[in-house]
Amino acid sequence: MRLGLILLLTATAAWAKDRVATAREAQTPNLKAMFADAGVGYPPDELYLRAFKEEKELEVWAGPRGKALTLVSKYPICAASGEPGPKREEGDLQVPEGFYEIKSFNKTSSFHLSMEVSYPNASDRVLGKKGKLGGLIYLHGNCASIGCIAITDGPIEQVYLMAADAKVRRLPIHIFPRRLADLAGLEKSPHLEFWKQLQPGYLDFEKTRRPPMVKVDAKTGAYAVLKSP
Repeated sequence: MRLGLILLLTATAAWAKDRVATAREAQTPNLKAMFADAGVGYPPDELYLRAFKEEKELEVWAGPRGKALTLVSKYPICAASGEPGPKREEGDLQVPEGFYEIKSFNKTSSFHLSMEVSYPNASDRVLGKKGKLGGLIYLHGNCASIGCIAITDGPIEQVYLMAADAKVRRLPIHIFPRRLADLAGLEKSPHLEFWKQLQPGYLDFEKTRRPPMVKVDAKTGAYAVLKSP
């Protein structure tokens, strides 16, 4: 009985370690075709992710280093817990909103494959509940969420490989309550002032197709988007 359990655990661990290799074998032809259709070389120099809660959509943009990026693909978000608005404390079940980066990769995730979002960032540390900010926020597969963004297994394989293969290792992921071309209908929300800080980053990218450069006020935690060169 004990031997059988050991063999099962060993086999499970080996399978988990092979997830990326298995995904690469299955998804590489799809990725090359996807990028070719977008007119972008694979692997890309730069990769940029934008997530929209209301539209339940993840966008993937890519392109040459320092140049305008091209939309390569969109993926449905199948699960994202919480409501519109930022994450402010551990256990609030909120998906963060703001300007983040991909912090790490987990090829043995309980949710197939996952990429860690750099929550809490400098803004969250100022505005969130001190000592109880939480963490371990991921973009992952499967279709369940406790503060994370889930896009199911096939899509996460593609995004994971794109991100892992990108030549520029800074991988921004910006999370918005919705597309912020305007703030119509949001006037009564308690989060309106916060969303006013996110909107310039959204609009800057719409204009330049370059990920916005963002700074955080060390005292207030407010975001400010730097002017594009």
